[in-house]
Amino acid sequence: MGLLDKITFQKRDPDPPEAIDLVDGAMKIVWHGGAEVTIPFVRLRDACPCAECVDEATGKKVLDPSSIPPDIKPEQLLPVGNYAIQIHWSDGHSTGLYSWRTLWIVSGFEE
Repeated sequence: MGLLDKITFQKRDPDPPEAIDLVDGAMKIVWHGGAEVTIPFVRLRDACPCAECVDEATGKKVLDPSSIPPDIKPEQLLPVGNYAIQIHWSDGHSTGLYSWRTLWIVSGFEE
């Protein structure tokens, strides 16, 4: 076994999106290179990675999708450094930080 077999390389985070827009009940994201995706607000809220929605010890999702109002929408988007956005939702939830990696995965791209 060589040295490189003992090293774990972390995956590189995706580049920040070129644009994020709110359109007709969804978030439209334009990724570096031109890939565009539209994520419905309900799906995005369901993917919240915060400790209130995902058990920190097990990584298991604890948010009940049926508790998400069908008319949910972001009330505010805040940048967090150059690695995430924080979404303040109309249901009062605002603790989730959506990293570029999280948005990339929710966009349907591989981890």
